[in-house]
Amino acid sequence: MHRLIHFRLCPFSRSIRLALAEQKTEVKLEDEKPWDWRAEFLALNPSGELPVLCLAGEAPVCGTYAISECLADMAGPLAATASLALFPGDVGQRAEVRRLVDWFHGKLNREVTQPLLEEKIYSRFDASGSRKPNADVLRNARANLRYHLGYLDFLTHDRNWLAGPEMSFADLSVAAHLSCLDYLDEIAWDERLAARQWYARMKSRPSMRAILAERVPGAPLPPAHYPDPDF
Repeated sequence: MHRLIHFRLCPFSRSIRLALAEQKTEVKLEDEKPWDWRAEFLALNPSGELPVLCLAGEAPVCGTYAISECLADMAGPLAATASLALFPGDVGQRAEVRRLVDWFHGKLNREVTQPLLEEKIYSRFDASGSRKPNADVLRNARANLRYHLGYLDFLTHDRNWLAGPEMSFADLSVAAHLSCLDYLDEIAWDERLAARQWYARMKSRPSMRAILAERVPGAPLPPAHYPDPDF
């Protein structure tokens, strides 16, 4: 069976899990703590980054970009009944999907998701046991989050899906980040109605169920609305 090495609150891991679920490809999930930097994992992926997809009989595929393109290329052999093209449409439409994936997996992650995860989750597992969240980092990340949610509101106001008329890997990538941020109770949904309606549609998809049901041992529980598609 294919294996996916992941962390439950890693947005990159979640986006690939959603892609696999949408393509009806079963994998065995193997947990990896990104703050551990285990030698065995570094031997598999020297960058130390998640996720890593280990296809049966093939070399490991490391990182969201490589995995998403691999799944797009191999959708037929991997999942004959796949219901989602990760990069649909013509050349221009596919470019828009990739632009948005780069925006949210790159810019949003750097400015918002990763800093909040570092300060609110990873700090809890610091080996010294004395690391406290940095208030300045939290404040800056939350200010950046308002900007990104405004952009998401703009995208969802006039588009059926983020990159155009069809759901794509852009939608899965953004849903992965929002689910992590919502787990941390960082999103004021009442202020972002268009984004909220789009995310409610994503939460209603079967591919989201397993992710929304998971909890991270040693971390606080998510807010009550977190798994509810009718939030």
